[in-house]
Amino acid sequence: QVQLVESGGGLVQAGGSLRLSCAASGRTFNSYAMGWFRQAPGKEREFVAAITWSGGSTYYADSVKGRFTISRDNTKNTVYLQINSLKPADTAVYYCAADRQLLPPRRAGDYDYWGQGTQVTVSS
Repeated sequence: QVQLVESGGGLVQAGGSLRLSCAASGRTFNSYAMGWFRQAPGKEREFVAAITWSGGSTYYADSVKGRFTISRDNTKNTVYLQINSLKPADTAVYYCAADRQLLPPRRAGDYDYWGQGTQVTVSS
């Protein structure tokens, strides 16, 4: 079993940056693909980015390509989401998730484990 804890969210002005972290418990972190999702009020949870267990491949939603970067450090059991050029439309609760599939899924329902989320609020 994997437990995930996100951190790094906050209130930031448009154009600013944040780095979200997701710390995982357990000794098998490096066997999990990891994903980041976000959910704005009144909207469904949407895929943001994902990374394979090795970190060798990354995937992004079209809406964040070029602004968001996902990475992981398996020695620290942590996955990161660097968010640049923030927009008010990026305001949401950001969640990390873990899954054992070789290729990380883009559907939230395919992930086995979730964190509690971290709030990102972007002011205009």
